[in-house]
Amino acid sequence: MKFGLFGGISSSGGAEVSGYLASYEGYIQAVIDAETLGFHSNFVVEHHFTGMGQVSTSLSLLTYLAARTSRIRLGTAVVVLPWHNPVLIAEQAATLDLLSHGRFDFGVGKGYRFSEFEGFQIPIEEAAERFEEAMTVIRAAWTTEGRFSHQGKRWTFKDIVVEPATTQKPHPPFWMAAGRPESLQAAARDGYNLLLDQFQTVEVALERLALYRQALDEAGRVWDPMGAAVARALYITNTPAEREAAVAARIRQLSFMNAHGRSADGKQRSSMVSDDDLLKATEQGVLIGTPAEIIERLHRLGDAGVGYVLLSPQTEGAMRVFAERIMPALAD
Repeated sequence: MKFGLFGGISSSGGAEVSGYLASYEGYIQAVIDAETLGFHSNFVVEHHFTGMGQVSTSLSLLTYLAARTSRIRLGTAVVVLPWHNPVLIAEQAATLDLLSHGRFDFGVGKGYRFSEFEGFQIPIEEAAERFEEAMTVIRAAWTTEGRFSHQGKRWTFKDIVVEPATTQKPHPPFWMAAGRPESLQAAARDGYNLLLDQFQTVEVALERLALYRQALDEAGRVWDPMGAAVARALYITNTPAEREAAVAARIRQLSFMNAHGRSADGKQRSSMVSDDDLLKATEQGVLIGTPAEIIERLHRLGDAGVGYVLLSPQTEGAMRVFAERIMPALAD
């Protein structure tokens, strides 16, 4: 089993530049430390308009991290394509792949936060079609010999060539965040690796993984345990009081995240929204407890075929404790 990191930055500094800078510098140092500790990858989210200082320009941040690291893989989880010019994304991502010497993983998605679509004034109902057209353009940008043109519903490009070329051939690995059956099937059919979110219980995550693996078989693709990553929040606790505090903190997080995954009228709900029982979602979805308890939970995932876990450390020193006391037990 291999392990990466998943997440980003939340600035507590409000509108003050010093607060943002401290948050970014702390995050950057954590990724540098993660490489030293033996983590395989670092995936960064993309969010907008929260007022919490979350990462809004993931490709820029990862390009900076490429210069500060040498081995750890750098991924997006995810670039929400309906909001972006696909040619500019192709150029920026190819530049990152070049400067990282082929360490880039291109995670993409349709988006799920209704407030972000409202902010961009893009109907969330158009997300799927915008995503598909953007990927058509990006695939062409990275695989066409010489110049190409594209005329679609949302985008038109004439006689263009995207530079630089990607270092990885034919292109960086594609990863898709998916949860609904139709999205899992599309990911398998269209050549994507799979990103499973951190909010679902282990049971739901494994059900979705099973659907993806079945769709892989139907598409004639070979299952690779490193081709599907399960994201999990990580809380290392050593006393009942620490565990109680961690559970309460996670419930607050889930309440906030679930609100973003529902429409204002409550009629639409993203597949990213957790179980309505937030205590259940926490107890059955988070890696929480002592190192021994977390090893046991990871063995359950491994026994079900999971070979790649992305961690979002939530407690002080959790990343180092995980690397030194938990990771060796899962090395085989």
